[in-house]
Amino acid sequence: MMIDQTSAQSMTITVDVVSDVCCPWCYMGKRRLDRAIEQVSGVDVVVTWRPFQLDPTIPTGGVDRKAYMQKKFGDTGRIDEIHERLTALGAAEGIDYDFEAIKVSPNSLDAHRLLRWAAEAGVQHALKERLMALYWTEGADIGDLDVLSEAAQSVGLDAEAIHARLASDEDRDSVTEEIAYFQRMGVRGVPTFIIEKKYAVSGAQEVAVLADALRDIAEEKAFGPKM
Repeated sequence: MMIDQTSAQSMTITVDVVSDVCCPWCYMGKRRLDRAIEQVSGVDVVVTWRPFQLDPTIPTGGVDRKAYMQKKFGDTGRIDEIHERLTALGAAEGIDYDFEAIKVSPNSLDAHRLLRWAAEAGVQHALKERLMALYWTEGADIGDLDVLSEAAQSVGLDAEAIHARLASDEDRDSVTEEIAYFQRMGVRGVPTFIIEKKYAVSGAQEVAVLADALRDIAEEKAFGPKM
């Protein structure tokens, strides 16, 4: 059963994407979701980016990226293999990963606080793309408040006001609690796409997989479960 344009004029489905800006697979997942949405006609997909931290133990100010990766993966040959695979897959999604440019592995909590404020201003999606591009293709330290403030300004937010908010503890606890909430829900890896608050798709799935999931759930919402 397919949704026709007439019946779907007001069809809206929600997608909450649990992800970390410091996750290369999350960047790929974002680009694939963008393409999947373009392939699903007659449906308005409302995306909200939800926080997750792959490593909340990283201190404020971050740590040396090379040392961090060697401690995490050990063999530099394994790191090279991971980077080569991501580079090839990313190229297909228009992502030019530049792993050599990344000097700092940051704590991403401040970036998630900023993304929450961007959602309130209606520019969260644009900021998510900017932050990921800054980190994964430009090697910027997205734990640095100046970098975050400039990113905010690039999507129309007040850089000075954002810097002041980031320098405070505003929403630090609430974002941490939101991360814990998704962990209690069973999210262990990211990206995780939660569609209509009840269907979860884990991992940076292929575009076709995401598009099919969006279509199926939209049809179920419009016409009820398939018999």
